[in-house]
Amino acid sequence: MAKKKLNIALIGTKFMGKVHSNAIHKANMFFDLPVDPVMKVICGRDPEGTKEAADKFGWEEFDTDWKRVVNRDDIDVVDISSPSNLHHEMAIEAAKAGKHIICEKPLANSVEDAKAMLKAAEKAGVRHMCGFSYRFAPAICTIKKMIKNGELGEIYHFRACYQQDWIMDPNFPINWRLQRKVAGSGSLGDIGAHIIDMCHNLVGPIDEVTASTRTFIKERPVTEGEATIAAKRTVESGKKAKVDVDDAAMFLAHIKGQDTFATFEATRFASGRRNYNNIEVYGSKGSVLWNQEDMNVFQYFNWGDKGTLQGFRRVHATDPGHPYTEAWWPSAHIIGYEHLFVHEMNDFLSQLNRKETTYPTFEDGLACQQVLEAVERSAKSRSWEKVK
Repeated sequence: MAKKKLNIALIGTKFMGKVHSNAIHKANMFFDLPVDPVMKVICGRDPEGTKEAADKFGWEEFDTDWKRVVNRDDIDVVDISSPSNLHHEMAIEAAKAGKHIICEKPLANSVEDAKAMLKAAEKAGVRHMCGFSYRFAPAICTIKKMIKNGELGEIYHFRACYQQDWIMDPNFPINWRLQRKVAGSGSLGDIGAHIIDMCHNLVGPIDEVTASTRTFIKERPVTEGEATIAAKRTVESGKKAKVDVDDAAMFLAHIKGQDTFATFEATRFASGRRNYNNIEVYGSKGSVLWNQEDMNVFQYFNWGDKGTLQGFRRVHATDPGHPYTEAWWPSAHIIGYEHLFVHEMNDFLSQLNRKETTYPTFEDGLACQQVLEAVERSAKSRSWEKVK
């Protein structure tokens, strides 16, 4: 029996546009989806660049008017991979048009906008997903099961740091990720959002925070074109622009209804750290450590082991039984960053007709945004702030 075709529109042609295009194609190739996803139209601002992306990534059509794309009668799913200041308007328009929505993180640039997006999606009765891609690493899925099943016991500590170094050169030019009006915040919203959601996913909701932020380089050169994490370049220019977002953020947190004590660091000024997304969970029965730069394994300590054999063991999360792994390669024939998005896309497309969903929704995006704003309030007040 032929599967029902599901026409997808993607807004965004750069880093995330490329990642999402690959994910849609591979999800249909490696997983037994109940629908047949069609890469119908990709949308971007630059006509020449958007046409090139359509040809290269495998989209049937391209367009430069996102409102026209969102309101097309033949589109079933709208995938928003644009800068975060555009998420709010695009998602609400898509919801009003009755489209299912995938939206990159952070969900919005304010709690108010995130609430409006969730309300619009719920009112329209459409499915919605926020792209917290690291939830979909097989190792993280296994760790989540271990915590849920009580294998680590009572959780005392959750530690997370997300460290990068791609903007350390003071001659790296200003771009949208360094401007509050577009990005909302700096390292906090860009990479800190991931470790906040990781805490929510694994341990529980953050209840209150005390925080500090820093902007190390306060002005950067202005140049034509855009320098990104995927295509770094530096320039020397007489013209400068103000950096009005954080370069680094650190905060302590209490978990709602638990004694768990949590610490977080998000920085783009950790020299030598390319994508060091690291979590540590310490419980009364055991501990786990995981890092995205070695994403196929995690370290596990079992307090119940015989004393002379105690120590962290290296678990390779590629064997059958770890989530998603059977769709890919034999044990230890590892997967990578792009596969997390394939898993994400598989879950969303497979669960459009299910009452219960396993992927992060706009509700999770809102919960993260509420923490982001509490962190910024705390950095200003220099005191503990409740997550509202």
